[in-house]
Amino acid sequence: MIRLSTLSLLGALIAAPALAAPEAYVLDPSHSQIVFSYNHLGFSTSYGMFSGFEGKISFDAEAPAASSVEVSFPVKSMLIGWQERFDHFMSPDFFGANADSMVTFKSTAIEVTGEKTAKITGDLTLNGVTKPVVLDAVMTQAGEHPMAKKPWMGFTATTEVKRTDFNLGQFAPYVSDEVAIQISIEAAKAE
Repeated sequence: MIRLSTLSLLGALIAAPALAAPEAYVLDPSHSQIVFSYNHLGFSTSYGMFSGFEGKISFDAEAPAASSVEVSFPVKSMLIGWQERFDHFMSPDFFGANADSMVTFKSTAIEVTGEKTAKITGDLTLNGVTKPVVLDAVMTQAGEHPMAKKPWMGFTATTEVKRTDFNLGQFAPYVSDEVAIQISIEAAKAE
């Protein structure tokens, strides 16, 4: 009897369809941006951007909550549009950044909230400090890229962080402690 049950179980396992494995995607640096904004003394909203960064996504279409994302980029890749402000951000007043100073994000959990939405929790390392953040993410599109002729994905996400959490709180609260972040990325299936 035991032998028959073992053979039946083995036969069922062999006949069962293979589960789809997560697929690897790499960020398209030419079409991925992180835009941040903050209030300046109540007079204006100031903006900055990071672009041209690297990252990877492991996407599990069958179980999206099992997916993951990792991104990293140098602090000095920040685009401000005014050299004096950039120099001040790189000074010890804020980042004290050198050529090796990096910003990293690595997901730790994904909660699927809708057909194309999720909350992505992850560790953000900024200015040598690591804190958890939650991204409100939306998959904007998935399918074959019309020019690259291979699988492609697009996502947007938003979050807010406090500068003081990352030891970057100079001039707070006059210059807002809260920094709004908007993310737009494209990713190509890895080769």
